[in-house]
Amino acid sequence: MATDMSEAIRQLVQDRGLSEELVLKTIENTLLAAYKRKFGTTENAVIRFSDDNREVAIYAKKQIVEELEDPVTEITLEEARQLDPEAEIGDEILIEIDPKEFDRGAVQSAKQTAHQSIREIQKDSLYSEFKDKVGEIIIGYYQRERNGTIYVDLGKAEGILPKKYQSPREVYRPNDRIKALIVEVTKGPSGLQIVLSRTHTEFVRAILELEVPEIYDKTVEIHKIVREPGYRTKIAVYSKREEVDPVGACVGLKGVRIQTIIKELEGEKVDILKYETDPRKFIKNALSPAEVKDVIILDEAKRQALAIVADSQLSLAIGKQGLNVRLANRLVDWNIDVKTESQYESMDIYSESRKAVSQLFGEEEGYEEDISRIAELPGVDPVVVDLLLQNGIEYIEDFLELTDEQLQNLQGISPQQIEELQRLIDENVEVVVEEEPAPEEEREDQEEVASSEEEEEYECPECGAKITLDMTTCPNCGVGLSFEYEDEE
Repeated sequence: MATDMSEAIRQLVQDRGLSEELVLKTIENTLLAAYKRKFGTTENAVIRFSDDNREVAIYAKKQIVEELEDPVTEITLEEARQLDPEAEIGDEILIEIDPKEFDRGAVQSAKQTAHQSIREIQKDSLYSEFKDKVGEIIIGYYQRERNGTIYVDLGKAEGILPKKYQSPREVYRPNDRIKALIVEVTKGPSGLQIVLSRTHTEFVRAILELEVPEIYDKTVEIHKIVREPGYRTKIAVYSKREEVDPVGACVGLKGVRIQTIIKELEGEKVDILKYETDPRKFIKNALSPAEVKDVIILDEAKRQALAIVADSQLSLAIGKQGLNVRLANRLVDWNIDVKTESQYESMDIYSESRKAVSQLFGEEEGYEEDISRIAELPGVDPVVVDLLLQNGIEYIEDFLELTDEQLQNLQGISPQQIEELQRLIDENVEVVVEEEPAPEEEREDQEEVASSEEEEEYECPECGAKITLDMTTCPNCGVGLSFEYEDEE
């Protein structure tokens, strides 16, 4: 049995990748299962391995008695002394059992136990091994495909590459080499499931660590990676050491490193750019390969910015179907609006800039007084602004000077829109109405009357207190007053 067992142990260790300790435990469980099937119990079964683990024996532990009641757990003194001349009643003796004595049912039960134990041990062993590798790159080979899911041979186990984790650029054939990221390892009734991915951003990070030693040793660090799998990836990197060029380290001499990464991604475009703490500089870098002339922060709280580029750079900055600017937005976590220089010149962003400054210094009240254009009104409908511009009205002052008839004749604007605009003006703009000066002659007459009234002074005939022409009683003594007027000839 020694030769057979040692050969079995060798095969299990080498072919199944099991540890010798687990194999020995499986053999022990197998013998115990066969023993129980034959004798109905394992309480008195003893398994012993040789020092070199090349031999194994199973024993039945029995107690020496005068009268035999249970032949499984007891033995008579006469039988015991045939095995050990010094045996006495009450002693326990080990009797070796030849596995060949087990019947077919016991052997079959042992085999099933062994197979099940080996499967469980393999499952646990592989789970522990691959669970520790989540987030790492692994290489396998295309095995088969079903409903878009690719099954990858990983050697000891089989991995799956779901359709959603496959790059749209890539096409696989049987036995193709596949490099992928382990993203999930689960253990279920059907066995071990290892989920792979080639679309995760962490896949790009892992490739960078393999190809760029400075990233692996943390000389260069990755700030953030954003990706549209199969189309474009943007990577922001930085280094705490001033003498190190983080972008140059990732690109490599003559672009060798970045070309290797692009090749692994099947030709996907990769932008390596420098991370900056200044949002203006970071936004400029994020819109690469386009050249940005200037970046204006419109609203820092809402993280809104305007990037100005040359007319020839607009399509490059925005990218096909807006991909470049969309990835830049995700990379910097700002809402970036891209405009050309000519578009910028026609824009009225002065009010936005002034508002930002006013909010910064807590001068929002003063800001409201400075509103002059209709477009500057908070909450104004852009459609109404455009319609008014088509009617030649841009400033609030011009709108307020319109008569009711002129308001009704405005093209394309409903009475409800006019009413809403007037409400916004009342709420946000302080309208100062200046009184028109009186005509010259009228003003002179008013001045003459005033001066004449100031010159004429009267006294009460009773107490001498000062009185005026409009009084009917003296305010001091209460006597009644009356004035006689002489008609002018």
